[in-house]
Amino acid sequence: MTFTREKDFGTPAASGEPVSLTIDGQELTVPAGTSIMRAAAMVETDIPKLCATDSLESFGSCRLCLVEVEGRNGYPASCTTPVAPGMVVRTETDKLRKLRRGVMELYISDHPLDCLTCSANGDCELQDQAGAVGLRDVRFGYEGENHLEGCKDESNPYFTFDPAKCIVCSRCVRACDETQGTLALTVDGRGFASKIAASQDEDFLSSECVSCGACVQACPTSALIENTVIEKGTPDRAVVTTCAYCGVGCTFRAEMRGEELVRMVPWKDGKANHGHSCVKGRFAWGYARHGDRIVNPMVRSSVDEPWREVSWEEAIGHVAREFRRIQNAYGTRSIGGITSSRCTNEETFLVQKLVRQGFGNNNVDTCARVCHSPTGYGLKTTFGTSAGTQDFDSVQHADVILVIGANPTDGHPVFASHMKRRLRKGAKLIVIDPRRIDLVRSPHIEASHHLPLRPGTNVAMLTAMAHVIVTEGLVDEAFVRERCDGDAYAEWAEFVSDPARSPEAIEDLTGVPAEDVRAAARLYATGGNAAIYYGLGVTEHSQGSSTVMAIANLAMATGNVGKEGAGVNPLRGQNNVQGACDMGSFPHELSGYRHISDGDTRALFEKDWGVSLDPEPGLRIPNMLDAATDGTFKGIFIQGEDILQSDPNTRHVAAGLAAMECVVVQDLFLNETANYAHVFLPGSTFLEKDGTFTNAERRIQLVRKVMEPLNGHADWEVVQLVANAMGLGWDYTHPSQIMDEIARLTPTFTGVNYDVLEQRGSVQWPMNDAAPEGTPMMHIDHFVRGKGMFVVTDYVPTDERTGPRFPLLLTTGRILSQYNVGAQTRRTANVDWHAEDRLEIHPHDAENRGVRDGDWVSLRSRAGETTLRARITDRVAPGVVYTTFHHPDTQANVITTDYSDWATNCPEYKVTAVQVTPSNGPSDWQKSYREQAEASRRIEAAEPAE
Repeated sequence: MTFTREKDFGTPAASGEPVSLTIDGQELTVPAGTSIMRAAAMVETDIPKLCATDSLESFGSCRLCLVEVEGRNGYPASCTTPVAPGMVVRTETDKLRKLRRGVMELYISDHPLDCLTCSANGDCELQDQAGAVGLRDVRFGYEGENHLEGCKDESNPYFTFDPAKCIVCSRCVRACDETQGTLALTVDGRGFASKIAASQDEDFLSSECVSCGACVQACPTSALIENTVIEKGTPDRAVVTTCAYCGVGCTFRAEMRGEELVRMVPWKDGKANHGHSCVKGRFAWGYARHGDRIVNPMVRSSVDEPWREVSWEEAIGHVAREFRRIQNAYGTRSIGGITSSRCTNEETFLVQKLVRQGFGNNNVDTCARVCHSPTGYGLKTTFGTSAGTQDFDSVQHADVILVIGANPTDGHPVFASHMKRRLRKGAKLIVIDPRRIDLVRSPHIEASHHLPLRPGTNVAMLTAMAHVIVTEGLVDEAFVRERCDGDAYAEWAEFVSDPARSPEAIEDLTGVPAEDVRAAARLYATGGNAAIYYGLGVTEHSQGSSTVMAIANLAMATGNVGKEGAGVNPLRGQNNVQGACDMGSFPHELSGYRHISDGDTRALFEKDWGVSLDPEPGLRIPNMLDAATDGTFKGIFIQGEDILQSDPNTRHVAAGLAAMECVVVQDLFLNETANYAHVFLPGSTFLEKDGTFTNAERRIQLVRKVMEPLNGHADWEVVQLVANAMGLGWDYTHPSQIMDEIARLTPTFTGVNYDVLEQRGSVQWPMNDAAPEGTPMMHIDHFVRGKGMFVVTDYVPTDERTGPRFPLLLTTGRILSQYNVGAQTRRTANVDWHAEDRLEIHPHDAENRGVRDGDWVSLRSRAGETTLRARITDRVAPGVVYTTFHHPDTQANVITTDYSDWATNCPEYKVTAVQVTPSNGPSDWQKSYREQAEASRRIEAAEPAE
């Protein structure tokens, strides 16, 4: 699209009863509660404004939006004055023009006169409004006291604050408060001395600012401006697309100047983000042109040899020949593939199709194996489908919010801001987490209950809460009777009622006082609409699937399914992990979660694809690695996943990869897995392709190509090249054709196509004849499986135990500024906030070991050892340590074990017995890795990819 600003109505929309009024002689009807400013904008009458914007509540400070209202004295601000029946408004009179010019004169008299050289020239609201009010000169002169000598704050790597250009309209402060919820900005001082300050008048980088960009977006001048705009100029066109980071699925306007991306601006019409963003989505896109990008295919005969650049034709031909050779030598099931949760639905669908149609087996898996595969198993068993129940907006109707095993402010920050808005309005919060996450206590928010349980005891904790709900008569009996399987409920209720499962009985096990557990259970059951949000702290356990089912049991027992403000909602980690699962990326399921053994489903695909499909489930990722070390699995196609860094027990992963004869990696960078690859096929970023992503709320959204791919091909085209080299004869010319095939073969997608997505912006599956508008909320009248299924979830301790050699429990997680294995974010300025992984350790444990803050420590488990620096904090309890896993030089997964979920093989990342001891510094291999990384950063700074 060409570049035009999104229309700003000045104040938020209202939803009251219809009210009729007249503005400048034009009659109109708007909802009660609508401001005069917004009503005028709805009939294309733009009232001048500076402090008003429709993403923030009315403020009324700039006095530029004055209007005349018949029958009223004075000149009310149109932004703070609601419409009334029969109201007659005039927005343009001689008196109003004079008043507005006078107000604007005061602003301009204290503003630099550098419009022609200003980076925001032509894209500045102050400049526009000066023209709108007809200001041509300033009577007051520019010689008096002013603020023009303020020093720029250039500490933040992504934006600059120039106080000389600030008009103290408070839009940035209000955006930080209302939109982001961090409350990091304030107006410091009074009267003429007023100024915008970050935290305790610190620079932006040192302050509590989380660099979400809401303040920059809200600023009507160039006081807060993106550094890329300063460097490249203002954009001249824009393309709406979808973010490729977390599972929130924010929609952005990618604003371009020529073929260069200038900035990413969150789109107000984005149904998942409503015009908000985080530091990653808004600013951390520079990796797309990083000097580390591999843009030409490479081949080598052995991993001991150097890479050799080749043509696409040679690389694809080599892959096809090697895979055929291996299958001829070792059998049909000797090769497989891994789909990427960072790639589009269409691309993941093609990879699983390549494996099933081309390889002739079901050896396909995805990163959900190591994150949310228990969600699929647990929710399908209890509810009938493998996905969350609500849309994100549902949280605004919640009275009680239970967050377990998730850290939304770091992992899903835009949704966290949405949630915090509801909490500030009075909703109650329960947090179940071994660590004191930010939500436990932050500005204007405090959890009613924080249950800091011992890692690995989720099932015992949830069963104890269920014990309270059943034995104290808090069950919604009408819901259970009408909506759930009665026999299953009776068995479950008898099980949880056992005194051995009471909060008192499990207090020593979980480490949480029984009275706290009882109080939290009562609040969840009786506090009104109750919603559960969970993350990898639930699924990445040996009892991950059991915990998901225990969560579903609680929701069903209290009737908190199928209504607004309730439900069970997994917070998906990667941008398209939901979509990758939907597309049939598991070895036992075709798209739409239909088992490969089902003859009717298989026949549908066989007819469409013209082949016979293997009815036997294939190998999961850990099974592929096991088979490789056993000598029976010899080749793999890995699309956009770095399993050597992300999967557990790094040594075992390395051994499996080393045993294979043809490892093909398709990615942006030479990741850790590529150290064991024989073929490297360069990938494309989300900015370089068309397609769709599906977020954590089942929302399908378009990804639109912003720029041409550096490697010459979108990822789906690369998969098609491999397929055709293996004789499959695919002839797709656009991803929309792939989606048409998905819809043809997948009952929950039958109504989805690109035309619908273009018209509506997004839809939520199921979307079919039974749900032609899509499905924002699942299980309203009945569960997908019919009757909800209660499942007995007995607590089974993990085999990973602490002891004299390994007395501490390690758990892992993410941080706001970094993403997953860091392949993208480490190649941006986000490293300014998180340049290395640190080990959080309680002061008591640190003192016992002679460890001081910042010291290097050795972290050892039964599986391996690494070194990193310590951060002493009471965020973790005594006996628990915590680290992130974003930096490959830390190799956190050298420490994790082979223990996994009983149902899905999801690794038990969250419970590893370890010992921590002082160290002299990083190991030799870590030093070497860091030196190479620093050299790479220097090269990139001088030679960006072209």
